[in-house]
Parts: sequence; C-alpha cells; structure tokens
Amino acid sequence: MSTLLALATRLRGMPEHELLAALRLREVSVTGISDYFDLAEALLDQGAISRALARLSRAPLSVLSSAAHLASTGARPTAASIAERIATFSDTPPSVASIAESVLGARALLLIDADTHADADAGSADADATIVPYDAVVEAFAAWPAKGLPDEATLAGERPPASLDRVDLEPGSTTDQLAAERAFATVAAVAELLAELAEQPARELSRGGLALPDSKRLAGAMSLDLDDVPAVVSIAERAGLVVLESSSWLVTEASTAWLLDSSVSRWTTLAEAWLDALPADIRGILRARSRARWGDGLLAFVNWDYPMGGEWLQGRVDDVVRDAEFLGLAAHSGPSTPGSALLESGAAEAAASIAGMLPAEVERVYVQHDLSIVSPGPLAPALDARLRTMADVESRALAATYRVSAASLTRAITSGESAESLLDFLRGVSLTGIPQPLDYLIQDVASRHGLLRVGGTDADPRGPAGGEGARSYVWSDDPEALAPLEVDTRLSAVGLSRVTANRLESRFDRDVVFWALTDARYPAAAEDAEGRILLLTRGRVGRASIPAGNDPLEALVARLVADTSTSVESTTSDWVARQLDLAIRNRIALTVRVAMPNGAEFDYLLEPTGLSGGRLRARDRRADIERTLPLSSITAILAPDPR
Repeated sequence: MSTLLALATRLRGMPEHELLAALRLREVSVTGISDYFDLAEALLDQGAISRALARLSRAPLSVLSSAAHLASTGARPTAASIAERIATFSDTPPSVASIAESVLGARALLLIDADTHADADAGSADADATIVPYDAVVEAFAAWPAKGLPDEATLAGERPPASLDRVDLEPGSTTDQLAAERAFATVAAVAELLAELAEQPARELSRGGLALPDSKRLAGAMSLDLDDVPAVVSIAERAGLVVLESSSWLVTEASTAWLLDSSVSRWTTLAEAWLDALPADIRGILRARSRARWGDGLLAFVNWDYPMGGEWLQGRVDDVVRDAEFLGLAAHSGPSTPGSALLESGAAEAAASIAGMLPAEVERVYVQHDLSIVSPGPLAPALDARLRTMADVESRALAATYRVSAASLTRAITSGESAESLLDFLRGVSLTGIPQPLDYLIQDVASRHGLLRVGGTDADPRGPAGGEGARSYVWSDDPEALAPLEVDTRLSAVGLSRVTANRLESRFDRDVVFWALTDARYPAAAEDAEGRILLLTRGRVGRASIPAGNDPLEALVARLVADTSTSVESTTSDWVARQLDLAIRNRIALTVRVAMPNGAEFDYLLEPTGLSGGRLRARDRRADIERTLPLSSITAILAPDPR
C-alpha cells in the first residue's frame, strides 16, 4: 500500500480553496515542491506529521491514536469502533458525534482519508464511515511511547490535572484592583504610543524588533520599562491602531477615532481585539480556567492537553497571558472580573464590568500662572486630544500636567487655531480662568504667526526664483526676521541662502523647509500660489490591510491547479508516468483504464513491473497473466484505495 500515491491523487482532486486551506493549516513550505507527488511527500514527512500533531489537543489525538492502532491490525476503523475502543481505557469516553467531529478536523489536516459518505462538506461525518490514517501517521503514533509521549491508553484514560483554587472575584478584591490599575495604565500607554508615532514613525529592524533609539523614545513617552514596549506595540497592532509598513511603525486611520473614545470604549477595543486574536486552542484552555488561577496550574493543563505542544504552545500561552495582564484581564496569576466576563460572555459584559473600576474622567482643569495646566484626574479623551494641540504633556498619570509654550501655541495656530479659538476653549475648561501671562503669550504668538511665509517655487506668488535649482522659498516683510535663519545651525541641512532682502531660498521642497522652521520654533506659515495660508499635516498614516499577491502558498496552489486537467481521471501522460513509476517501485496494484481500438474502455487491476519504450509491463491480478500495454492507450489511473 502507498499512501503517497493515495494522497497525491487526493490532493490533485481537491478544489483550489480547500487545498489552500489545508496547506495553510499544515504550514507547508513551498521549497522543493514541483508537483502533487512532491507535495504529498512533504506532507507525509515525519517532521511535518509531528508538527501537525503538536497542534492537536488530547481529544482528537486520542481518536487518531485509536484509529492508527486499529488500522495497524488490519481493521477498518470507524467512529463507532473508535468509540468502543476508547471506552476500554476511559471512564468518560467521547460520543460518536464528537469522534466524527475530530475525524473531520484530522481529514482537513490531511492526516487521514475517509470514505466518501463522510459528509465533510456538510460539516458532519458518518459514524460508519471508514477512517484511514495515512501510513506516516500510524508510524508516528507507534513511535510515541519510545519518545516518552503518551500511548493510546494514556491519551484516553489519563485524567487532567486538578484545577487550582478559584480566584477571588468579589467586588474590591486585590485582583481586580491591580487589574484596573494595569488596564488604565495600558490604555494611557497606547494613547501616548499613538501620539509619538503620529509625530515620528518608529523603525523596525530587519532582524525584527524596534530600533533601540525608537524603543527608548517610546518607553519614555509611555513611562514604561524598555522591555515592555514590544507588548504595548503588539496590543495596539492587534487592535488595528498601528501597522508595520515599509519597516516603519505608523498609526492607522482607526487610531484617530480611538483617541476620541472614552476610556472604557478604548479599553473595550483593545480587550475585544485580544479575544478575537486568540487561537481556538488557547481560547478553549483559558475559558476552561476562566475562574481558576493560571500560573503553574495553567502550564500543567497545557502540557496535559497538548502532549506534543512543547515550547511552541507554551510560548503562545506566555504571550497571551502577558498581554492579558497588561490589559487588566488577569492579575495575581488569575483572571480578573472583566477577564472572566470577556472569556465567558464577550466584550459587552467585560466593558460593563470594568466601567466602575476605572478612574472617573474629568472635564475641567486648573490653568496656572506658570503656564502649566493640571488635570485633577483622567481628562476626557476628546478634551485631552484638543489640549495636546496647544500644550505639551509633562507628566501622565491619574493627574496629568501639560505645559503651554510659544512653540506649542505656534503648532496649534499652524494647525488652524486662532487666538480667539484658543482662549474660548481654555475658558470653557478652566476652573481658574485664564491667567494674564497665558493670555498675553497667546496674543503675542498669534500676532507673530505668519511673519515667515514658506512656499514652493513652482507656485510662487512673490516673483520668479532667484537661485538656480531652488524649489522653495522663505519670505518675510521684515528683512531682519530672516537674519537668524541664515546662521541657525539647526537649519543648515535645508541650505537656506538669501537671494533678495526679503527672500531666502532652498533646494528642498516647501514642506521640508516648513517643518524644519517649525521644529526650530520659528513663526512660519506655509502658503499657496495665491499667498493664502495652508494647513499642513505631518506624519504618514499606514493601512492595516495586507497587500495581496505575495503569498507563496497561493502561488504554489495556483501553479499546481493550472497544471491539472479538468478531470482527475483524464490525466496527462506525465501524471500517468509518475503514478506508474511509483507503483513499480512500491509494488502497488492499480486500476488502469485502457482504451480499445473499437472505442470501448476496460479497467484492469494491474501490478506494474516495468516501464520502457512507451509501453507498460504489468501482471493482471484478476486474470493472473502478464500484459504489455502502450502508454498511449491508458486514459486514466483511478484513484487508489488508501487502505
């Protein structure tokens, strides 16, 4: 029997979408695969089989192990016979229906074949359908005991480790207190991350991980340890708020709306993304422990339920638990009340649970004479976003402090604010009015804004360019206002040179020069071809979608399907030759369909013995005679019985 030939034939007959889904589940490497035989060989490799079995939990492994044992004895396993066998090892054997479900999963993983009356398309399997584990799967289970892995009886009969003590989920418990603190801190950290990336993207190294200078910058902004930065970036990426694009971490369009949401809504978005991203196996494990401590007990359960999972599964569990603790879904080695609600009932219940645990938001601030603004509690996100346009964040905690400066006010006016709009906003949120020093500073900055005008020489309302190769200019009605720009070392990179008393020019684009002046805290304004002030925005916005067309598995499947004829039984000569060659090497009997000169077709059960000169030599199993057939007369080789 050759399961290689059986599997190759099955792969060739699978619909394209089904084949692609199976290869994704098996995480197949496309290297060295040129046809269906290569693909079948890769899937049946013992290393590939082990990786597939490592992804399965104990219940389907027990089903496969029993099926493999029955097949090795010459029996034809069915869901019913497997249920009977497992019942000899377990006090609580699985139902035939659950075994049939495991069979469908194993069939989708290309670990077994089954009779066609197993209704895989309908999402169910016949209890009497013959289940045929491939030879490599039978061999893998036979080798388990020697490798220290559980045998058939242990898989079916060993009880799970006892759960640890239930967590204390009473109102005001220390678990929930710590969880609420972490949830608030993480939401605030993600907000700071978005603010930083909107100003300046962070670079991802080619070997993976953030560049150290960017990691330090982000850690400082989020008030986190350097080692915690990747976790917060991961949480934000999972929620679609940041994206890695061309080796740079960028904010997405969704981040703008998220920043304006309430603290509870912000947290809910992050928590729901965590839940949605949980693999089915991890989700099942955590739901089974939704009210029990995790820690060592969770590790013991994982090792029991996934006996081949090893470091691969443990690493995934560690990452999931780490992010759960950052989000306040877990604390003190166990789920919090919001965490239990999320696992058991979903995001809406979790949001209701955490709403009373997060600090109340405030909508008024203290504006002080030293140009600082103090929020007595977490400022409502919409107000915080507006305040950030005109002030810099000095400290971020339950009580945040902002600092107003000429530079921050210039930034606000550049983005479209005016002295009147700034003062109106501050009057509306201030508990202490507007101190005179702040009023004076706002009026002064607003009056000086636009003293320097930056434009492009391709749309120049102020006359022709004076310098060769110039692409932008800086203009001022006051020639003395241009003098500091010529000697400022911070602007040396843009190469400003004076061409008239009122004009400097640069070989760089308008936007580059404008932002250089803005960063150096000069009162610059960009203008268009009519001399009107433009509102420029800085930073790139990434798209959270993955470009199509770069998937090597999709390319492999498309190539294999393109090489396949419209009917599995109407094959090319190369396909016929590959099957016959494999049958000769493994002494396999095949049903060969032969076209006669009169147009009739006959099926022969043949054991091929040689192939040369365009002719097949084979022994006819039914007639017990030698036959020699021209390859040109063979119209099809019917799919072999995998048994």
